[in-house]
Amino acid sequence: MRFEFATATRIIFGPGTIQEVAPLAAEMGTHAFVVTGSTGERARPLLEQLSEQRLECTTFGVAAEPTTATVTGGVERARQADSDLVISMGGGSVLDTGKAIAAMLANRGRLEDYLEVVGEGRPLTESPVPHIAIPTTAGTGAEVTRNAVLAVPEHKVKVSMRSPLMLPTAAVVDPVLTHTMPQSVTASTGLDALTQLMEAYVSSKANPLTDGICREGLRRAGRSLQQAYEDGGNRAAREDMALASLFSGLALANAKLGAVHGLAGPLGGMISARHGVICARLLPYVMETNIRALQDRAADSPELARYAEVAQLLTDKATARATDGLVWVQDLCRTLDVPPLAKCGLKEQDFAKAVAKSQKSSSMKGNPITLTGDELMQVLQRSR
Repeated sequence: MRFEFATATRIIFGPGTIQEVAPLAAEMGTHAFVVTGSTGERARPLLEQLSEQRLECTTFGVAAEPTTATVTGGVERARQADSDLVISMGGGSVLDTGKAIAAMLANRGRLEDYLEVVGEGRPLTESPVPHIAIPTTAGTGAEVTRNAVLAVPEHKVKVSMRSPLMLPTAAVVDPVLTHTMPQSVTASTGLDALTQLMEAYVSSKANPLTDGICREGLRRAGRSLQQAYEDGGNRAAREDMALASLFSGLALANAKLGAVHGLAGPLGGMISARHGVICARLLPYVMETNIRALQDRAADSPELARYAEVAQLLTDKATARATDGLVWVQDLCRTLDVPPLAKCGLKEQDFAKAVAKSQKSSSMKGNPITLTGDELMQVLQRSR
């Protein structure tokens, strides 16, 4: 057995830990490039704390899922400000933007040179400038992943800039920051975290270290996702989901994912839906297809037994079988009102292109069994 595990240099978790960011930042640089959501309103207290530490700040708002143009514009602005530190505070889109900007501030050349699929996929040669990642949603785990997902509109695709060097210098996870998430965001991000935990656990690249992280994350998501959705002020549920999200990022960064993310990548560049919504809609259908394919073609596989373990963790029932876990996920998706992908613009004529792209994706390589083109087409048909 051989495996590797890499993560952010430092992870700080707990209610109120946002108060520790400014002193930490003061140790890393003198001019912070602060990447926020579209308005930057939530970062105002942090900016005041940074000012008290005598750090200069330049802010940069990310209004939607980042494109290559978003990152290029951010890098230009950060260089003009002579920024030597990046702080990203927001959802996965904001954190991914921060990772890419921190990387490009230290590495010369065009952004496209470092992108997979549409670029050369060149490795980074220099370590990014220091980067503090602060999630305000509980879903992507981007604060501890080694890639940034960027949309390339001219190619109608989302691709990754990927390097072990892109792991943030520090990840500060304060569950209190997630309390104001609206129900729709709680649902999509929470189901994204659940998907990442599940896919990493049944992945062909799982290892004993990611297994333990996934088990703990699945148990917490199983007991708290619906509670957080129904009562956003439930501190215990919000803390569970912040941990589940963090654990999902740790797991996916060190094990492969699967067909949900294999399909979600191409679909993200083709329809107007956030990544978490796409994953949430695909999850029960991919799960059902994987279980059936394993039963038909690899009944003795350990991955099939893992789906039963997933069911036991989610339902908190020691006798649960794989199909019980599937029913639990189906019921949860109905409760959380996950929309069909047709409402997001998915058309039947898009299916073939999405399947073809998904079969080449790195995520699909981690699926516990190779799914046929027909099986993937059926997943899309049912998700629509």
